[in-house]
Amino acid sequence: MEGLLVLNGGEEFQPGNEPQDELLVEAAGSGPAFVVPTAAARQHPEMAVANAVRWFGRLGLQVRELPVLKRGDAQSERLALEAEQGTFFYLVGGDPGLVVQVLKDSRVWAAMVRAWTESGAALAGSSAGAMAMAGYSLVMARWPHHDVRRAKPALGLVPDVAVLPHYERFGRRWADSEIEDRPSDLVLLGLDEKTAAVWDGGGWTAHGAGAVTVGGAAFRSGAQVRGLPHPRPQQAAR
Repeated sequence: MEGLLVLNGGEEFQPGNEPQDELLVEAAGSGPAFVVPTAAARQHPEMAVANAVRWFGRLGLQVRELPVLKRGDAQSERLALEAEQGTFFYLVGGDPGLVVQVLKDSRVWAAMVRAWTESGAALAGSSAGAMAMAGYSLVMARWPHHDVRRAKPALGLVPDVAVLPHYERFGRRWADSEIEDRPSDLVLLGLDEKTAAVWDGGGWTAHGAGAVTVGGAAFRSGAQVRGLPHPRPQQAAR
């Protein structure tokens, strides 16, 4: 029983995100609701948590921190047990590489995936959080060549996809960049800020202020998004 999955393009916890975040609040169960500040671990994670608490409180959901900031936290049995009881998880923006480094093949990430698949917990990520949940994350191939990228394996919940957040501002440059050893099945998912691709168990839908872009096709709020693979939790949790 997969829960709601939201991949947001950035500028989370601000006005304009109501369409997708109200869906998340509605989908959240009666158990603990967590904000996961891993991506902001080097950039004032307490501020990201405070912003999430304030924002979702306005929408009627009380959230609290799941303090996973380093690899030891992600391997904590205590935090994994907490995560198993969760009915809502939101991975904030920040450093996508850090999210994968900390969470990949960890007890806490496996517990979050189980809560999503087995208990119907709502699961969301914005910007770096959304990038990390995809199959790949586009990283710089060689310093200082910003125009050359490589597809580095990420958490793999949405396989074969690389998320390009902040698409209307600078994500388009990533789409146009050279990708070394590009996987043949790679799908580029462009997400404008305050805009999300939402999986409801049967298909993907665009929500929010901007557009969701797949293969050059732009989908506006309410439209069914074509060209995105289904989530594959078995691959993500292994």
